[in-house]
Amino acid sequence: MFISARGDHFSFHPPAGCPGGGVSLRPAVSQAGPGGVRRAGGMWRLRCKAKNGTHVLQGLSSRSRVRELEGQIAAVTGIAPGGQRILVGFPPECLDLSDGETMLGDLPIQSGDTLIIEEDKTKHKTSSSALTKHGAHTSFREVLPVLTRTVVPADNSCLFTSVYYVVEGGVLDPACAPEMRNLIAEIVASDPEFYCEALLGKTNEEYCDWIRRDDTWGGAIEISILSKFYQCEICVVDTQTVRIDRFGEDAGYPKRVLLIYDGIHYDPLQRNFPDPDSPPLTIFSSNDDIVLAQALELADEARRKRQFTDVNRFTLRCMVCQKGLTGQAEAREHAKETGHTNFGEV
Repeated sequence: MFISARGDHFSFHPPAGCPGGGVSLRPAVSQAGPGGVRRAGGMWRLRCKAKNGTHVLQGLSSRSRVRELEGQIAAVTGIAPGGQRILVGFPPECLDLSDGETMLGDLPIQSGDTLIIEEDKTKHKTSSSALTKHGAHTSFREVLPVLTRTVVPADNSCLFTSVYYVVEGGVLDPACAPEMRNLIAEIVASDPEFYCEALLGKTNEEYCDWIRRDDTWGGAIEISILSKFYQCEICVVDTQTVRIDRFGEDAGYPKRVLLIYDGIHYDPLQRNFPDPDSPPLTIFSSNDDIVLAQALELADEARRKRQFTDVNRFTLRCMVCQKGLTGQAEAREHAKETGHTNFGEV
């Protein structure tokens, strides 16, 4: 019931130990690599050097587009797409970035390369002039990628919709919830020794029946399961406490995704770029601490505007028997006594 979180496109197969019962959140069109991450001709490992340090670029392959490379570089360097100069090799030669749809495999780079990133002063000047005409900032560094919230339906399945959104690279599909609930139930049922009553608060069988229902809420247990299944760190920033709980933090996953939580509702976070042709970024390197700082700033702003729900004091009504309740503890106790788990906020 109320288990609060304390604490480009991805396609995944269940890792070893997950049930083979056939839950597939999106049909894979290519083979999965280590950790179940979708491979496209083999995932590349690239490094980039810029004025602000050296960064690892992950999740790219020979089939990735130039615009995806520019998006990742912008996220870690603050140099917007269109203002970048990328050099590679010795002596360093500048890559042709004129066509954002060019695949990386068609450029003279390969996995293991270190890219040198500079701000293209010529493009900077041209673009700045165009921006100035529209009253915008005159510096690319003043138009940095921003982290924003995407609002998903408050339909008891906001957690599942939000996780699906970020791991699928920005696909909003509330219809994914039943499949994700069933995925979690199958994983839990496959390991009754670990997922026992002491952990779940109910028997393994009762939990599986419960999580499959569309009137129940997901929380910390479900996030932990999904983190392991998707082989990525799931970071939940709480707008009431302004803290981040990182599920899968110690697993060494190369990727992280972010959600924002206001006490009863989850929404996905994404990074948007000034260039309208650049797609939003929902999957980040686990080395990207800038995005964590941005998430905390977003949460702090929401807290100052009191955009959160105090789960210990908010007013609820049982939608089954219409009894009024105050806070998460009363709702939990009512559910235990009556079996009613469908609540609405008053």
